[in-house]
Amino acid sequence: MLGIAIRCIQHSKTTMLEHGSEAMAENQGVSAFPLPPSKYFNMYTDENVKRGRVPLPPPPIQDTYTMFGAHFNADDAIIRPLESQGFRRLHPQNYDHKRELKKLNHSILVNFLDLIDILIKAPDSTKRTEKLEDLNLLFIHMHHLINEFRPHQARETLRVMMERQKKERAQISKNFETHLNKVKELIQTSLQSLPEDFSFDSKSLVKTELLQASQHHNGYDMETEPCDQLDRMMCDIVDGMG
Repeated sequence: MLGIAIRCIQHSKTTMLEHGSEAMAENQGVSAFPLPPSKYFNMYTDENVKRGRVPLPPPPIQDTYTMFGAHFNADDAIIRPLESQGFRRLHPQNYDHKRELKKLNHSILVNFLDLIDILIKAPDSTKRTEKLEDLNLLFIHMHHLINEFRPHQARETLRVMMERQKKERAQISKNFETHLNKVKELIQTSLQSLPEDFSFDSKSLVKTELLQASQHHNGYDMETEPCDQLDRMMCDIVDGMG
């Protein structure tokens, strides 16, 4: 029986790892900051902004609002204190978040072991309900302390994102400068490789007077047929070179 249980646990772990890897692969293409709906931001064109045709932002909330089925006041703090939510505070007003989170983690483990002991020895005892309430309060405190870290998390996320953008732009500028230097060097090398004296073939030079006389004699009109006239001029030049 023990061997069957161990194999079942190993199979469950393998299945969880496979599903976790698939979920990670699916989430790799998801942006942390998705774009707003295209129907909304397509209205904000330069022409619409210039003519004042863009929709105005919604007015700020003045009194109360509802979110996830709960009612909130507009002047409430983003993270409300535990006392205002009807919970008993287990830590002092001034405290170290890391230290209190570690204490809460240890307390949750101890209370969970106590709950298991109660379920084994006296499952119908009233202490089981008390221990469940204690665990619920500990989890609420841990969740509250984690939420108090959200502003710091937002600032750190923004700082890391801006540092990454700065590094990417610096790398792009460096690559552009490198390619620009290569192009300048290539142009300089090409200019140095050109001969100093240029010799032209006399047959390739056609006098303008002869060309104009030929045009007048053949009755060409540049204003009426510009494309055909150019073709005829090139043909005359080739014939003159022959």
